[in-house]
Amino acid sequence: MLVRVGSKNPVKLAAISAVMKKRFPDAIFESVAVASLVGDQPVGLEETLRGAKNRARAAFAISPSCDLAVALESGLVPVPEIRTGYMNLTACAIFNGSEIFVGLGPAFELPLEVTRLVVEEGLELDPAVRQAGLTDNARIGYAQGLIGILSGGRVTREDYSRPAVSMALVAMGK
Repeated sequence: MLVRVGSKNPVKLAAISAVMKKRFPDAIFESVAVASLVGDQPVGLEETLRGAKNRARAAFAISPSCDLAVALESGLVPVPEIRTGYMNLTACAIFNGSEIFVGLGPAFELPLEVTRLVVEEGLELDPAVRQAGLTDNARIGYAQGLIGILSGGRVTREDYSRPAVSMALVAMGK
């Protein structure tokens, strides 16, 4: 079974393969660069879901030889009655060539300044986190992620992304 992953991000590939190997132990994973066709930093649940679905469809369309295409997209979603009004959430989309199955992972609140830079100034998360002085790493999404920084390494981006994949498999009936 060939599973195409709609991202070259090694953290996303690791999260997807870790979860899917449990259900499909003989699966081979192929990572491909595809566009989300949404903003670099999605804001809102609709845009976040659309990004994951677009990536999964695009990964599948590269070649008809894959069995499934899987993609993750993280975005800020409005959440009432919290300090910043937004939480970071990861969506997973699995596409089998005819149907898309979606799952959502846990969410966490970003620091106020990071949220402001993303929502009000339109920055992508990586530069917003750097500008807020939380890291010097230009690609935190390819490492422990902001969740890793905020949790002191207790939760990494890979850890945080796995539940979205699990929930998409539930939607798929797997």
